[in-house]
Amino acid sequence: MILGPGVIISPIDAVIPDVVWASRERFAEILGEDGKLHGAPELAVEVISRGTANAERDRVTKRVHYGAWGVQEYWIVDRFARTVAVYRLAEGVLELIGTLGEADALASPLLPGFSAQVATLFADLPPALGVDAITSG
Repeated sequence: MILGPGVIISPIDAVIPDVVWASRERFAEILGEDGKLHGAPELAVEVISRGTANAERDRVTKRVHYGAWGVQEYWIVDRFARTVAVYRLAEGVLELIGTLGEADALASPLLPGFSAQVATLFADLPPALGVDAITSG
């Protein structure tokens, strides 16, 4: 797992996801001499930032790009609602599999043996802030 990597898909398309995961094989294929990834990782994770524009970018723009680039799975962590939306690639589009709440376990076919309670992701945060916190700021 890599935190805050640069991902360069083409000379005009680059993003900085919050976290990515790539298998050893895929990592060896896409790691450039510059330390950036020059291709899609299998998993990308974005943590929603405060503000409507930021949420829209992660939920729509980046999701569309990641799907077109071949990211197999995309997680959107909403620290305000304390949820994780899980998308999986189907025919070039990342489709919503489900939105997990604090009582749910997060797992992935990409990560055999991995499972984490969603609540643990938010354990050190203050209580849920609600929808108004996402759009303000």
